[in-house]
Amino acid sequence: MAEPSPPAFDGRAFARGLGSAPGVYRMLDAAGALLYVGKAKSLRKRVASYFARPQLEPRIAAMVAQVAAIETTVVRTEAEALILENELIKSLKPRYNVLLKDSKGYPSIFLSGDEFPRLGFHRGARKARGRYFGPYPSVVAVRETLNRLHKLFRLRNCSDSFFRNRSRPCLQYQIRRCTGPCVGLVTAADYARDVRHAGMFLEGRLPLVIDELVAAMEQASAALDFEQAASLRDEIAHLRQMQAKQFVTGNEQDADVLACVVGAGVGCVQALFFRDGTSLGSRHWLLRATENATPTEVLGAFVSQHYAELPAPRTLLLSHPIEDADLIAAALTARAGRKVEILHPQRGDRVKLVELALRNAGIALGTQLGSDAVQRERWQGLVPLLGLDQAPCRVECFDISHTLGEGTVASCVVATADGAQKALYRRFNIRDVTPGDDYAAMRQAIARRFRRLIEERVDLPDLLLIDGGAGQVAQALAALRELGIDGLRVVGISKGPDRRPGMEELVLADSGRVLHPRADSPGLLALQAVRDEAHRFAIAGHRGRREKARSGSVLDEIEGIGARRRSALLKQFGGLQGIARAGVEELMQARGIDSALAERIYAHLHR
Repeated sequence: MAEPSPPAFDGRAFARGLGSAPGVYRMLDAAGALLYVGKAKSLRKRVASYFARPQLEPRIAAMVAQVAAIETTVVRTEAEALILENELIKSLKPRYNVLLKDSKGYPSIFLSGDEFPRLGFHRGARKARGRYFGPYPSVVAVRETLNRLHKLFRLRNCSDSFFRNRSRPCLQYQIRRCTGPCVGLVTAADYARDVRHAGMFLEGRLPLVIDELVAAMEQASAALDFEQAASLRDEIAHLRQMQAKQFVTGNEQDADVLACVVGAGVGCVQALFFRDGTSLGSRHWLLRATENATPTEVLGAFVSQHYAELPAPRTLLLSHPIEDADLIAAALTARAGRKVEILHPQRGDRVKLVELALRNAGIALGTQLGSDAVQRERWQGLVPLLGLDQAPCRVECFDISHTLGEGTVASCVVATADGAQKALYRRFNIRDVTPGDDYAAMRQAIARRFRRLIEERVDLPDLLLIDGGAGQVAQALAALRELGIDGLRVVGISKGPDRRPGMEELVLADSGRVLHPRADSPGLLALQAVRDEAHRFAIAGHRGRREKARSGSVLDEIEGIGARRRSALLKQFGGLQGIARAGVEELMQARGIDSALAERIYAHLHR
């Protein structure tokens, strides 16, 4: 007798038991998998809305039909609900949420809080004492702004350790990009004035900076200090030229213009940035979206996720009205400590800005979809090229890199029809093989990789690509046989007799045939891209291992010597030569060195 199916989830009854406090809800299916994470100003009203409507959008209806349980978390404020929702979306990646793919930190400009502050580039957590300006849409925007500031105000950009240990001015002083505070060539008062002017410039108060300099120039002229007056005159001229370059048509002082287009399950959000009446450029983001997602849904998810980590400007101009705009605006206002408006302009110059952002978003999405289509076409080209029944789901490619046998590293890259899967990349430091023996290195890398896949019960790839000819392919097959793996399709790709791109030879391990495909073959282009990525990844690993060996110390080879004890020894004896000249009793005088370790050090250095 079949077991009775569990009762359907009664969303209305569940919602009636919820309070009206703000919070976050998580929808789960019958297997306990997370479907959706959402925030609510009132949990009861928000959850009930999914089950009270007679008709829902197809995407929402499909999701609600799978709901078997709902979990909720009550928070104190709407701002906390917004923050918690974004943390859960990014960590759990629910199926029906829109996900922002880009997660890199944004660059900004940092003005330190020292006696002679440093002006430089910053990315990451804002922990150091000082002032931060930004974020900026790109590294290029930051570099250009810094270059401009160092020319105008001549503030130092060197590290604190470099600054404290100078005995004469560096090249930045010689090319008039620093006033030389490290060796006392500028007074603290004059440097503080330059710091204040740089801060005013970054805050958009350039006219006030010019007015102060004009007054100072007139004062210097009246005091007959014509050299100082001429210097101020030149600085004013440069600032006026900069003021003309920065002029922007329109009245936007502190705003982000956001526009969204959606297609083929991908959402593209284009942003135009304005700060203090100056355009800081533009940037676009790609977001994973469900097939029937609308620009309104994608844009709402973007605003919630994007500004959960970054300070919002005073105004957000959106191409589409978003749901819970008041709730999000209130949360962003609480986080920023000032009012933040979310607007959907209908007329005037702001509409023109939104239309400009929409056009750019359409172009960016079209470019992305076009590149994806080319990738899929090349991937499908593997079927006729290799005689497959269907295109492989996953391809793994191996390559070996070394310099005359030194620092041998094997790379394993993973690719699918969607492109490179960098989170699955692996490197192997090859050991216990004859230096320069690529065959043995390939065999060891294959064995270590597939042994781990078997132990972790991970699905094997559909196609194993080896960067090399018949010799490397034979070693790969031998490693697979030792592990009891049969039936895996193995292909070797070598650059041919002249090592020219497009002249590659493909070695098919199952039949022993050697193929010479045309240079424009879509399948060959797909294999070349995977092979080149494996080559790049292997070289990067080899260079890192080689540099580590160059910068290492002979003390690292001694058991029991770590960073602290190595540092203590070097400080005690002034260097490796002093350590080598010391006896066991002398070595024991260093911090953390006992008699047994001192004897090991002495024996290792005098072997």
